[in-house]
Formats: sequence, structure tokens, C-alpha cells
Amino acid sequence: MSEQHSSWQTKELAQTFLDGVRGAIPAANFQLEVLSKIVSVWCPLPSEVLDLGCGDGALGRMLLDVYPTTHVVFADFSEPMLESLRKRIGDDQRTTVIKADFASPTWKEGFKAEKPFDVIVSGFAIHHQPDNRKKELYSEIYRLLSEGGIFLNLEHVSSATSSVSALFDSFFVDHLLRFHGDTTPNKAKQEIEEAYYQRADKKENILASLESQCQWLRDIGFQDVDCFFKIFELALFGGRKAYNKCRP
Repeated sequence: MSEQHSSWQTKELAQTFLDGVRGAIPAANFQLEVLSKIVSVWCPLPSEVLDLGCGDGALGRMLLDVYPTTHVVFADFSEPMLESLRKRIGDDQRTTVIKADFASPTWKEGFKAEKPFDVIVSGFAIHHQPDNRKKELYSEIYRLLSEGGIFLNLEHVSSATSSVSALFDSFFVDHLLRFHGDTTPNKAKQEIEEAYYQRADKKENILASLESQCQWLRDIGFQDVDCFFKIFELALFGGRKAYNKCRP
């Protein structure tokens, strides 16, 4: 079987996400607050953090701000996203940037020299993988964690029915309209709606249910698995490897 690779993230698509979508994600600041709270209680002094599929590194950058002595590894397969990240972090010596395509099991090779991670976070990256690859990736993440390490996945998950999925789409478009009303008020409503429903990455989404993914994590050996935040198809879920170094 040929090795899988990701190639759909073009420069134009990356810029569209950074400029016109990220700022419209509902309750984005609250999601970061919940993630930060979990880390502060379960692992209050993380030394090594991995932002997997970092995009422009929003999750890892937030943890850098909260924990000044933490080292953060940012990994993504998309060079346009990594370019944006490098501009944001500059020459910060607390960071390492790695190009890694986690559609393939060989993505871990870039971490051979790294220490085990106390915290691994992922933001809207894993849902592009088919179910079998998601399960494999969760196992690979588990093996990269230190004892007591935390995995938190901020992800796009499937709705229970097509009607609920349509509700989510309508909800997200409302947020896009408000966002562009403030940032690009001359942009037509029809243009915004068409861009959302016909976006280039829509066919790349391979969504799995929240319940299934939480069970996969439990089957692997993660403890305290739960969904910590959910609004329609946006969910923050995860767990921790064991009770040891990071036990409160």
C-alpha cells in the first residue's frame, strides 16, 4: 500500500482560513480558556508541549504566554501555515518548528531527538484523516506523551443527523457574516455564504462522532477521557496518559 500524504492545503486556502475563518470561530477565546484551565490543573508546570497540526500555532502560542519556561514544538504539513507561524513567533528560542505530515505514520521521525511531551494539543487538524488513520494517530500521540501527559484535541466532529449538521452550518455562517461585517463590511452576504459552502477543503473533511473518538482514546489507554467543550460540531476532548508526574 502506498504511503498517504497531505497536499490539499494550498497557500490560497491557508490564507483564506487565517484571514477570513479563524476570527469567526464561535467561542474561540472560551475554548482557549477551557484548554488552559485543564493544563493548569492536570499539568501545572509543563516543560515540553507539542502543537500538532499547528496551523498558525494558536494553541501552542497561548501556552507559551501562560508558561514562559515551556518549550513548544510546532508541527504541521502545510508550509504556508508554517510560514505564518514563523512570522508570529520570530526567533523565540523556546520554540521548534517541524514540517511533519501526520497523514503518514512516518511523521514521528522528526521527534526522535525530542523529549516526551507533557502536553499535546491539536486544533482542527485531525478530522481530515479517515477513521483508521485517526485511531493510529491517537495511538502514536499516546506513545509520545510522558507519564501523566495530556492530549487535548480541539476538533470538528460529526453531527448526529444531517438536520443538526445544517444547523451548525447556518450557525457558523452567522458568525462569518458578523466577522466580515466588522472586518470587511463591503463583502456581500452571498459571497460569504458561497465561499463557506463551496470552500476547497470541504471535501477533505472526514468527520467522526465525538462519542466514537472518545471511546477510541479510552481503548488506547487514555484516562479521564471526556468532552470539555462542545458547541454543535466544534468540540474540545481528550484525556491523560496516567497519574504520575502531572497529578494535581
